[in-house]
Amino acid sequence: MRFSVDQDDELIVFSIKEPILDSTNAPLAKSEFLIICQPDVKALVVDLSMVHFCDSQGLSSLLLAHRLMKENEGFTVLVGVQEQVRNLFRISQIEYLFEFQPTVTDAITWLQS
Repeated sequence: MRFSVDQDDELIVFSIKEPILDSTNAPLAKSEFLIICQPDVKALVVDLSMVHFCDSQGLSSLLLAHRLMKENEGFTVLVGVQEQVRNLFRISQIEYLFEFQPTVTDAITWLQS
């Protein structure tokens, strides 16, 4: 799985650089979230702008990130979510758990407000 992690103090931007987040690569995403979602991190921005398909395992990895950040009293913001992926959140009725922003810049602005 190709991804990047950029950290600036209490903010981490995790960018998935794959068109698919599914059972083949979601376990790696989960392991990365377990590493980066630490108590000193107050915001996790997950850039999904390159992801065009997500299955239940991909969704599970994002839910893990949300749970870990919530336990640490932090925020999870999803950015660049394609319509097909966003529909999975709607159908699963978990859209309300996440903040959605169009870009990483918008997410950082939202977090600072």
